[in-house]
Amino acid sequence: MKHTKKRALFTQKICRFCSDKIAHIDFFDTKLLKPLISERGKIVPSRISGNCARHQRQMTEAIKRARSVALLPFSVEH
Repeated sequence: MKHTKKRALFTQKICRFCSDKIAHIDFFDTKLLKPLISERGKIVPSRISGNCARHQRQMTEAIKRARSVALLPFSVEH
């Protein structure tokens, strides 16, 4: 019995910050950061969001700063 590997074909996601030519992600811009947080309050990984590594690090830092200043929630209340 042969095992065949299924290879997932996916399209390369494009970084939204690179395509909009955004050099720096500001933590005060909550409208930009809200879609990058899941329903449970977790930061969306780059393989799902399609961000490049540099912008993913900037985005993570901006979300963490916005949480500490209480612009974004740490978790979702039940």
